[in-house]
Amino acid sequence: MSGTNSPEAVKKLLENMQSDLRALSLECRKKFPPVKEAAESGIIKVKTIAARNTEILAALKENSSEVVQPFLMGCGTKEPKITQLCLAAIQRLMSHEVVSETAAGNIINMLWQLMENSLEELKLLQTVLVLLTTSTVVHDEALSKAIVLCFRLHFTKDNITNNTAAATVRQVVTVVFERMVAEDERHRDIVEQPVLVQANSNRRSVSTLRPCAKDAYMLFQDLCQLVNADAPYWLVGMTEMTRTFGLELLESVLNDFPQVFLQHQEFSFLLKERVCPLVIKLFSPNIKFRQGSSASSSPAPVEKPYFPICMRLLRVVSVLIKQFYSLLVTECEIFLSLLVKFLDADKPQWLRAVAVESIHRLCVQPQLLRSFCQSYDMKQHSTKVFRDIVNALGSFIQSLFLVPPTGNTAAANQAGNNNVGGPISAPASTGMLGIGGGVTLLPAFEYRGTWIPILTITVQGSAKATYLEMLDKVEPPTIPEGYAMSVAFHCLLDLVRGITSMIEGELGEVETECQTTTEAASSPTQSSEQQELQSTSDQLDTEIVSRAVWEEMVNACWCGLLAALSLLLDASTDEAATENILKAELTMAALCGRLGLVTSRDAFITAICKGSLPPHYALTVLNATTAATLSSKSYSIQGQSVMMISPSSESHQQVVAVGQPLAVQPQGTVMLTSKNIQCMRTLLNLAHCHGAVLGTSWQLVLATLQHLVWILGLKPSSGGALKPGRAVEGPSTEPSLFAVAKLLETGLVNMHRIEILWRPLTGHLLEVCQHPNSRMREWGAEALTSLIKAGLTFNHDPPLSQNQRLQLLLLNPLKEMSSINHPDIRLKQLECVLQILQSQGDSLGPGWPLVLGVMGAIRNDQGESLIRTAFQCLQLVVTDFLPTMPCTCLQIVVDVAGSFGLHNQELNISLTSIGLLWNISDYFFQRGEIIEKELNKEEAAQQKQAEEKGVVLNRPFHPAPPFDCLWLCLYAKLGELCVDPRPAVRKSAGQTLFSTIGAHGTLLQHSTWHTVIWKVLFHLLDRVRESSTTADKEKIESGGGNILIHHSRDTAEKQWAETWVLTLAGVARIFNTRRYLLQPLGDFSRAWDVLLDHIQSAALSKNNEVSLAALKSFQEILQIVSPVRDSDKPETPPAVNVPVPVLIGSISGPSLSRPFVRTDSIGERLGRYSSSEPPIVTDELEDLNLWWAAWNTWYRIGSESTKPPITFDKLTFIPSQPFLTALIQIFPALYQHIKTGFNMDDLQKLGVILHSAVSVPISSDASPFILPSYTEAVLTSLQEAVLTALDVLQKAICIGPENMQIMYPAIFDQLLAFVEFSCKPPQYGQLETKHIANAKYNQIQLFAPAEWVALNYVPFAERSLEVVVDLYQKTACHKAVVNEKVLQNIIKTLRVPLSLKYSCPSESTWKLAVSSLLKVLSIGLPVARQHASSGKFDSMWPELASTFEDFLFTKSIPPDNLSIQEFQRNESIDVEVVQLISTEILPYANFIPKEFVGQIMTMLNKGSIHSQSSSFTEAEIDIRLREEFSKMCFETLLQFSFSNKVTTPQEGYISRMALSVLLKRSQDVLHRYIEDERLSGKCPLPRQQVTEIIFVLKAVSTLIDSLKKTQPENVDGNTWAQVIALYPTLVECITCSSSEVCSALKEALVPFKDFMQPPASKVQNGES
Repeated sequence: MSGTNSPEAVKKLLENMQSDLRALSLECRKKFPPVKEAAESGIIKVKTIAARNTEILAALKENSSEVVQPFLMGCGTKEPKITQLCLAAIQRLMSHEVVSETAAGNIINMLWQLMENSLEELKLLQTVLVLLTTSTVVHDEALSKAIVLCFRLHFTKDNITNNTAAATVRQVVTVVFERMVAEDERHRDIVEQPVLVQANSNRRSVSTLRPCAKDAYMLFQDLCQLVNADAPYWLVGMTEMTRTFGLELLESVLNDFPQVFLQHQEFSFLLKERVCPLVIKLFSPNIKFRQGSSASSSPAPVEKPYFPICMRLLRVVSVLIKQFYSLLVTECEIFLSLLVKFLDADKPQWLRAVAVESIHRLCVQPQLLRSFCQSYDMKQHSTKVFRDIVNALGSFIQSLFLVPPTGNTAAANQAGNNNVGGPISAPASTGMLGIGGGVTLLPAFEYRGTWIPILTITVQGSAKATYLEMLDKVEPPTIPEGYAMSVAFHCLLDLVRGITSMIEGELGEVETECQTTTEAASSPTQSSEQQELQSTSDQLDTEIVSRAVWEEMVNACWCGLLAALSLLLDASTDEAATENILKAELTMAALCGRLGLVTSRDAFITAICKGSLPPHYALTVLNATTAATLSSKSYSIQGQSVMMISPSSESHQQVVAVGQPLAVQPQGTVMLTSKNIQCMRTLLNLAHCHGAVLGTSWQLVLATLQHLVWILGLKPSSGGALKPGRAVEGPSTEPSLFAVAKLLETGLVNMHRIEILWRPLTGHLLEVCQHPNSRMREWGAEALTSLIKAGLTFNHDPPLSQNQRLQLLLLNPLKEMSSINHPDIRLKQLECVLQILQSQGDSLGPGWPLVLGVMGAIRNDQGESLIRTAFQCLQLVVTDFLPTMPCTCLQIVVDVAGSFGLHNQELNISLTSIGLLWNISDYFFQRGEIIEKELNKEEAAQQKQAEEKGVVLNRPFHPAPPFDCLWLCLYAKLGELCVDPRPAVRKSAGQTLFSTIGAHGTLLQHSTWHTVIWKVLFHLLDRVRESSTTADKEKIESGGGNILIHHSRDTAEKQWAETWVLTLAGVARIFNTRRYLLQPLGDFSRAWDVLLDHIQSAALSKNNEVSLAALKSFQEILQIVSPVRDSDKPETPPAVNVPVPVLIGSISGPSLSRPFVRTDSIGERLGRYSSSEPPIVTDELEDLNLWWAAWNTWYRIGSESTKPPITFDKLTFIPSQPFLTALIQIFPALYQHIKTGFNMDDLQKLGVILHSAVSVPISSDASPFILPSYTEAVLTSLQEAVLTALDVLQKAICIGPENMQIMYPAIFDQLLAFVEFSCKPPQYGQLETKHIANAKYNQIQLFAPAEWVALNYVPFAERSLEVVVDLYQKTACHKAVVNEKVLQNIIKTLRVPLSLKYSCPSESTWKLAVSSLLKVLSIGLPVARQHASSGKFDSMWPELASTFEDFLFTKSIPPDNLSIQEFQRNESIDVEVVQLISTEILPYANFIPKEFVGQIMTMLNKGSIHSQSSSFTEAEIDIRLREEFSKMCFETLLQFSFSNKVTTPQEGYISRMALSVLLKRSQDVLHRYIEDERLSGKCPLPRQQVTEIIFVLKAVSTLIDSLKKTQPENVDGNTWAQVIALYPTLVECITCSSSEVCSALKEALVPFKDFMQPPASKVQNGES
C-alpha cells in the first residue's frame, strides 16, 4: 500500500476527492439541489478531516459513510452521467481502502438498486469487483448480496454484460476463497484446540469456522445447491442459474483451492456429501445411454447425454481425482469405473474422446496411478481399477481398429452433421495425400484395411485436452478421425513413461540408501548400533512395501499394455510412432527385468523379437525357441484373450532387406522392412543397456538376433564381430555362426573373470568343433583358438606366470581339441599353437606338456598340411624354446620329434624331424650339466612323492639316472626310426643315431652303456635283421611321381639291405671306438658273441651289399686294439701310472696296415666313469676267447657263403667278388690274434674256404667291371687276397716254432691246387660256367638272364706257381716237405699244363710251367738224389719221365699264326729241357732208377729225328721241324751213347739201342723221300719233307762224325753195319731235284770215304 500511503498520494487523493465533489455539485446544480448541497458539505468535510488529522486515511475511513453519502445520492439520481461520475469516485475511495464496513454495505445496497434498474451494468460489475478485491470489509450478507448481484447480471439480455458478469463471478468466487486462505495463514501460528465435529453433524453447523472461511463455505454450499437445481441458502435473491456455469465454478474452486478442502473437515464434508453425489447423479444419462439402441426397447425414454454438462462433469471428476483422491477413495473408484465405461464402443464418439482425454490426464500422474494401485488393485474384494484402466485403453484401441468409426452417427441426431470433415475423408485405405505431384506418407496406423491417421495432439508427458476445453460448445463437436486413437496412444506412452520413471527413481533411491546404510554400518563413527539397526529395518520394511506396490502395478498393467502396444506396433506406419511404441516395450521389459518379473519381461521381449522378424516368420521361430519358456503363459484381459494378433501381411512398410530364412528346410526368401530393422535396433538397445536384467530371456533375444543376422547375411569376422558377408543366394546349407561368434565375444570381453566361464564356454565350443558342418566347425575352432590366445595375452591379475593353474586351465581346451578328428579343426589348433609359440613361447612354463602334446597328437592319417603345420610348431620349439622350457619336458620334445619321424605322409618332414633330434641331442650335450641338475632335483621330488603315496616311481629305463634316461629315450626314438618302412628315413635315422652315440655317448654313466648295448643297439639289430630277411623281393616300379629308382634299390629287400648295412656298421663302430668302456661291463663277451652272430647272419644274407658290409664291420671290430685307458683323465690322481697303449701283434695285410690306437673325439669327459676305480686291464685269456670266437664266426661265414648250392636256377645267390675278397682279407688280421693256437685242422678249414672262394664264378653282367680282358695277366683282388692269406701263414710258419712246419705241405697242396686252375678251372657245384672268352657281355644281351662266367684263373695259377717255386726254394730240405712228397706233387701238377702245351688256355702257362719245373728240379733233384736210398722219391721218377715225355712230344698242335721267331723261341725252351736232362739227370744215372734212364733215352732218340706222322696230308703241310731240338737230342744221345764214362753195362746198352733206332729211322725217311720224289715228277716236294730229308742227311753226317770221334771199342759192330747199310740209299737220292738236298747229300756222302778200304778178312754186316 506504500503507493497509496505516501504523502503525495494522500495529497493527490484529497485533491481528487474535492474535484469529484465539485464536479458532482456542478452536475446536480439545476436538477438535484439536495445532491449539490451534500456535495458541497462533503468538500468542507474532507477539508476539515485533512486539516485536523495527521492520519488522514484512517480518519477518512472512520468518516467514510459521510464522505460516500454525496456519491450514493448522486447514483440515486439514475442519471447516467452523474452515476458514472459517482461510481468512479466511489471506486477511487475503495482503491485507497478508506471505505468502512457500513459504507460498504450502503454502497452494495445502492449498486443493487442500480442493477435492478439495469443501469450502468458494466460499471456496477467493476465497482463490485474493486470493492471485494481491495479490502475485506464486505462480509456475510453484504458479500452474498454482492455475489448475487453479479450472478444476476450474468443473465441479462446483453451479451457483453453477461460475459463480463461471468468473468466477475469467477473472480469474486476466487476472492472469497483467497480470503479464507489468507485468514488461515494469519491464524496458522496460533495453535487452536480443535473442535470435535460429529461425523453427521448438520451441514449448517459452521459455528466453528472463522469469518472468511464461513463465507467461503456458504458460497460453495450454495453453488452445489444451484447446480443441483435446489434453492440456495445464502445467495438470497438469485433468479436464475445454469448448470454448466455452476459446474465450471465448482471445478475452478476445487482446482484452485484444494488445501481448503483438505484442511477443513467442514469442507471435506461438503465434498463427500454434496459434490460427489451430485456428480454421480448428473452422470446418469451418459451411463445408461447406448448408441444405436431404439427408444422403444426400454420402457422409459432414456435421456441423451448432453455434451456441455458431460464434458464439465468429466473436468470436475478429473479435479476430484487429482486433488482429493485421498479423501474420496470410494467415490473415485466409482468415477474411475465410469470413465472406463465411457470408452465402450457403444458410447458416442465425442463421449469416448472426452473420456480418453480424461484418462490421459490421469496417465500423466504416475503417483496417482500408484495410489490407485495401492487403494484398489492391492485390496481384496476391490475393483482392480488400475488394471481396468489399462485394459480399457487396450480394448479401446482394439475396438477402433475392429469397428471402423462411422463418423459421428451418435451426434448426427443432435447436430445433423455427418461429415467427417476435411481432406481426411479421402479413401481411408490409401493413407496417401497427393501434394504437388509428390507423394508423402501421413503418419498413421493401418490394420486389416482400417487406416487411422496419427494426429499430433500433445507434447509428451502433459495431458492437454482439446474437447475438455470446449466450454463454449453446446453441440457435441465433430471428432476428427484418428483423434481418439492418438490420445489413447499417448495415454499408453505416458503411462509407461510415468510408471517406469517413478519406479526406477524409487528403486534407485532404495539402492543408494542401502548403499549408504551399509557404508554407514561399516564406518565406526555410528553413535549407537541400536539406532542403525532400527533405521535399517525400517528401510527394509518400506522397501518390501514399495516393492510389493511396484510389482502389483506392473502385474496389473503389463498384459493390457502389451496387447495394445503389440497391436499398435503392428499397425504403425510411421517411424516416429514405431520408435515410441518400441521404446515403451523396451522400457517395460527393462522394468520387469529389474523387478524380477520373468513372465512379463519375457512377454515384452518376445513382442520386440517378433517385431524384428518378418511377418509369418516370427511365429515359427519364436514359438519354437520360446515354446519351452512361454508355453504356460498365455494371458488374458478380463476374459479377452490377448494372444498376439499376428502381423498383417499387407503392410505399407518399405522393404530394406531380403534374405534367406534360417531353417532346416529351405523356405524361399523373406523380407525385412524398415520396421523390422527398427525393432531390431530396439532389441539391440535392450540387450546393450539392460543386459543385466534379461536373465533367461537372453535366449529369446539371442535367438531372434541370430535369425536376423542370418537374414541380413551378416557373417562373423575376427573377434566375433559381425560384418556384412556375401548374400546367400538360394537355400543355403551353411549353418548360422551367430551363436559361436557371440560366445567368442562374450569370452573376449570377460577375460578379467574368465575362470568362471572358461570351462562351460570352451566345453561348448569343443562340441561345436565336432559339428558335422565344416563352416560351423571352423568357427568353433576359430572362436576357441581366439579365446585361448586372448586368454594367454590378457593382463591377468595376478599374472599368468604366478598363476599356473589358470594357465593350464586356459591351455587345456587346446589339448582337448586333439581328440577331434576333423583336419580343419586340427589345423586351426596347430595354427593357434604356432601363434602362441611366437607370442608366448618364452612364458609357457608348465603349459609346455600341453602344447607339445598337441603337436604330438597329430596322427599319420591326418593329412599332409596338418602334419606340416604341427611340424612347423615343433621346429620352432626346437630352434627357439628348448632353453626356456622345464627340463622335464625335454623328453616329451624327443617323443614328439620322434613321432613326426614316423609319419609317412611327407618324407621331408620325417627327415627334418631326424635332423631336429640331432639338434636336440646337441642341445643336451651343450647344456648337459644344467639339465642334469634340474632333472635330478625333479627326480628327487617325484621320488619323495612316490614314497609318500607308497607307489613305485615308474619311468622308462628306470634304474638309469634321469639325464641318462633322457639320452636313452632319444636313442630309443632314433632306433624306432631306424626301422621305419621308408628307406630314406631309416638311413637318416641310422646315421643320426650312430653319430649321436658317437659324439655324445661319453656323457652317459658307465652302467648306462649296458642299456645302450642291449636295449638300444642289439634290439635295433634284431629288428633290422628280421625286417631285412622278410622284406619283399618284388620290384618297385617307381618311387611315386616320376622318380626313377636305381636298380640297386628297386626292391624293398634291397632298400632294407642298405639299412642293415648302416646299422651293423654303426654298432660295429661303437664296439670299436668304445671298447674301453664296454669291456669292463660284466657281459662283454656275451655282447661280443651277439655282435658276431649279427655279423655272421648279415654276411650270409643273400644280398651282396649286406654281406659285404658285414665283412667291413667284421674288419672294423678286428682292428680293435687292446683296451687302453685315456692318458689325460681330469680326475685321475697323478700318482696312478697310466699304461702306454699297446698294439697286439703287428697287423699286416693290404688294407690293415695301420695300427689302431683309440682316441676320443669329445673333450675327454670320461673321468666320471672311473674317478674312483683304478684302471682295469682285461686279462689276455678273455681276449683270446674273443678272438677265437671271431675266428669261428669267420670260418662259419666262409664255409657257408662259399659252399656251392645244390641246385641252380635264375635266382640262385652266388657271393660277389668284393665280398669274398673282403672275407679273405680279414684272415691275416684275425690270424695275428690266433696264431698261437692255430693248428692243422684250422689250416684245413682255411684251405677249404680259400679254395671255394676262388672257385666262385661271377655273373657276366659284372664281369666287365671285375675282370681284366682275357689277354691281360692281372690278378683279381680276391686272388690277391687268397695269396696274401697263404703268404701270411707261410711267413708265420717260417718264424714259428718247429711244430708249425708240418703245415708246409698243406700250404703246397693248396697252392698246387690253385696252379691246376690254369688248365682246368675249378667247378662251382653243378653250375655251368662259360669260359670268359665266350661270355657274352656284349650290349645286345644286356637284359638276358645273367650267365655265370668262370674267372680267368691263369694269372692266379701262374702267380701261385711262382709262390710254389719260391716256397719250394726255401723249404725243399724240410723234413715235412720231403716226407710229404711235395716235389712229386709239384711235378704232377706241372705235368698238366706241360702236356697241354699249345692247348693251354694261355701260352704263358706252359712256359712258366717249364721254367718253374726247371727251377724246382734244379733244387729238388739234388735233394732227391740225397734221399735216394730212403725211397721217399721212388714214385717221383716215373712222374717226371711222363712229364718230360708229355711236354717234349706234345699232342697239341701249335697255332697256325705262330711266327718263325716264336717257333724258334719255343724250340729253344725244348732245348733247355734237354739241356737240363743232359746236365742234371743223365750224369747221375747211377742214383736214378734204370727205367727212368731208359725212358729218357727213348725220348731223346725220339727227339733226335723229327718224325712226321706217317699219314702225310695237305692240312699238315705247315708243320715246322724243330731242327735245333732234334740236333740237341741227337747230340745228347750221342754224347751219352758214346761217352767214354760209361760205368755200367746198362748204360751202354741204352746207348746202343738208341743208335740202332736212330739209324733205322734215317733209313725209313730216305726210302720214303725217294719214293715221293719219283712219283712227283717235275713237281717240287712239300717244304717240310725237303727239310726233313735235309735234316736226316745232316744227322747221318753228324752221326758218322761222332762215331769216328768215339773210341772204337765203345762202338758196337752192329752199329757200323747199320751205318754202312745207309750208303746205297743215300746214293739213290742223287737224282733229287732240290739243290738244298743235293748239298746236304754231298755232306752226308763225304764221310763214307773212311769206309772205303779193302775188305777185311771177315766183316760182319749189320742187319736192317
